[in-house]
Amino acid sequence: MQNLTVNRYLREHIRTVLDWPAPGVEFRDITPLLQDAKVFRVLIDAFVQRYMEPGRRPSVVAGLDARGFILGSVVAYELGVGFVPIRKKGKLPFTTVEETYELEYGSATVELHTDAVKPGDRVLLIDDLIATGGTMMAGKKLLEKLGAEVIEGAAIVDLPELGGSAKIRASGLALFTLVDFEGR
Repeated sequence: MQNLTVNRYLREHIRTVLDWPAPGVEFRDITPLLQDAKVFRVLIDAFVQRYMEPGRRPSVVAGLDARGFILGSVVAYELGVGFVPIRKKGKLPFTTVEETYELEYGSATVELHTDAVKPGDRVLLIDDLIATGGTMMAGKKLLEKLGAEVIEGAAIVDLPELGGSAKIRASGLALFTLVDFEGR
């Protein structure tokens, strides 16, 4: 499938749930993309084809808790590289580094094992959705603390009105998304 066709196809399989988790929010649910084997294959192939190119090829894929684990581990497998989970605070059993970031109402912290990446590793950082950009920016900072180079951020969905994708790009991190949705 061509990129525009792939984007349209994936968009048709993303469910919008109104007023969840709060009134006025249009939640973009990617679960249907994962439930259908054909749609899931198209989704994964869209990422794999992009990152098979020599200039974009990572040495490791890092996935953000929790849907980034689903995508990232499968993309890493298909690329023949390792996978690294970036978890919510308190979920990793070994020595970690952590990064706290701001949410709309409060803050959150993510962690990474100190031996997850090595200096010079080329990392693809992946998540399901870009909203305010806080989680991806925190993941980028964690990876860079350990000396890795984050070559690109990637997600299925971008919600550009929330400003996250602009913030990520302004930080110097290239960002690849498959589907944009206007609105919250």
